[in-house]
Amino acid sequence: MEFVDLIPIPTLDGVTLSGACYNSPVDGTLCMTGHHLILSSRKQGIEELWLLHMAIDTVERKPNSVERKPNKESPGGVIVIKCKDFRIIMLGIDNTEHFNCVAQSLEDIVKMEVLNYKYAFYYRPLYKILEDGWKMFSPETELARLCSLDEPSEWRITHCNENYDVCPSYSRLLIVPSSITDDIIKESAKYRDSGRFPVLCYQYKAKNSILVRSSQPLPGPNAKRSKADEKLLNGYLKSGKKGTIIDTRTQTLAQSAKNKGGGTELEQFYPQWKRVHKPVDKHTVLLDSLAKFIEASNDVTCSMDKWLSRLDASVWMSNIKEILSCAYSVVQCLDQEGTTVLVHGSEGLDSTLVITSLVQVMLNSECRTIRGLQALIEREWLQAGYPFQLRHRYSCYSPQRTKAQSPTFLLFLDCLYQLQNQFVCSFEFSSEFLILMFEHSYFSPYGPMARIVSTLGIRSIHTEVSLEHNCSTHR
Repeated sequence: MEFVDLIPIPTLDGVTLSGACYNSPVDGTLCMTGHHLILSSRKQGIEELWLLHMAIDTVERKPNSVERKPNKESPGGVIVIKCKDFRIIMLGIDNTEHFNCVAQSLEDIVKMEVLNYKYAFYYRPLYKILEDGWKMFSPETELARLCSLDEPSEWRITHCNENYDVCPSYSRLLIVPSSITDDIIKESAKYRDSGRFPVLCYQYKAKNSILVRSSQPLPGPNAKRSKADEKLLNGYLKSGKKGTIIDTRTQTLAQSAKNKGGGTELEQFYPQWKRVHKPVDKHTVLLDSLAKFIEASNDVTCSMDKWLSRLDASVWMSNIKEILSCAYSVVQCLDQEGTTVLVHGSEGLDSTLVITSLVQVMLNSECRTIRGLQALIEREWLQAGYPFQLRHRYSCYSPQRTKAQSPTFLLFLDCLYQLQNQFVCSFEFSSEFLILMFEHSYFSPYGPMARIVSTLGIRSIHTEVSLEHNCSTHR
């Protein structure tokens, strides 16, 4: 099916645009393409609508009643467009047939899942591309920055995941202790949820302490062990020092995971490690929390006391507090105690990545620059297998959202915003840059925040090119 088959009315005059982001209603001509919804009044100084279809979270129809439009045989209605960036846009159309036709076209295009039809593969930038975004952060260069790889070194780059067969969600290249063979890594991966074995993600050189991340081990109800996993994990320890495991689940949840084949590192097999539980909410509840937060923010009728109560009930700010508290605990272990820290929850994909990323922002000033933050997101999110295409398929407005969708990356950006407001002079970028990151994570016109694109070998303009092009305006 082609785009033209989904858009029987490509242009329509007499459409009224309104919403909280517009000072007054705008009358103009609506144009619909395969990737954009455009409304223009054709008047100078009047704001236009230029909306990517992929930015739409849900489309709602509100037909006008005959009583409301008594002089019209076809009263039309209002199309309410709720966007993934929380905007609510309304299009008033006076003709019922046109109203239903435009609404149906929008609904059909928004649902389209064909990868080759995505706007990223049609987009042609109007500015000169100075650097290939696909090569800005090569794995070899970024890994070399993490720790010294000069011979003799206690670290090495492993190519055991070159074809993504050891761990499909990990990068091709990873840093592991030089004493650990690829066979040990492969055996350890079998003992970790989804094969996400312990990998080095940051070396705090001031104290020579190590930050490691993984998914949960798989001892199950029978308390199985893996000598390979024990050897790999102990390979990250400094001589004569114990390590700390930060588990982002409650102790009850961690114990109950054993019945499903998961669990925690068993003390008798990991005597050199102490486990600390710093529980944060699972990613499955974050979207509901965000939905309540946005619903309260959009309600301009309630009193201040009621609004604050609803804000508190959403627990979105509580989630930020818990995440920052957990990250600070990791920082203390690395900086004050100089110990190796392993962070994991269950899958090692959501809260784990937020915490390890925040720790690096707190300890590494380079991560507080524009390019450093881009490199961090490339390394800790894209290369670490965060499923943007799944987590960000829908936002808080969509009735089709499931537990697989989650605003985990937005939670990370919000935590960054809180840090930025407390330590204004410590960050090169502004809050507008964080907003740009958020928008690109949900509906980037350039692609790809979704790692599946690079896995399939399909090329488009890389998101980092756009961020680099616009970075001067976000300092």
